[in-house]
Amino acid sequence: MAFGIKRKELSDWKGQVAKGELAFLTHFWTDPRFPASHAVTKAGCSDLPKLIKWGETFGLRKEWIHHDKDFPHFDLMGDVQIRVLEAHNLVEHINRFRLR
Repeated sequence: MAFGIKRKELSDWKGQVAKGELAFLTHFWTDPRFPASHAVTKAGCSDLPKLIKWGETFGLRKEWIHHDKDFPHFDLMGDVQIRVLEAHNLVEHINRFRLR
C-alpha cells in the first residue's frame, strides 16, 4: 500500500516517465515481504534502453525492472535507494520520508 504523496506528484511522475524522461517518486509503503523498508522510490522511464543503462550505473539488473505497461520502473529500497537519491540531488526525498 502506498501513501504520503500528493496526486500531483504521481501525475507529474507519470508524465515524465511517459515522455521517456528518468523520473523518481518516493512514497511511504508497507509490504510484509520487506519488513525493514517503510518507503520505496520508483525510478521510471518509458525508454527501456535508457532505463536499463541508467540502472546499470547503480548495479541494477534489467531483470529487476517492473514492466508496468505504461510506467516501467525499478523499485528502490535501502542503501541503493539512498545512493540514487543522493546522486540525483533528491535529498528532500530522504528527509521527507525519513530514510536515515
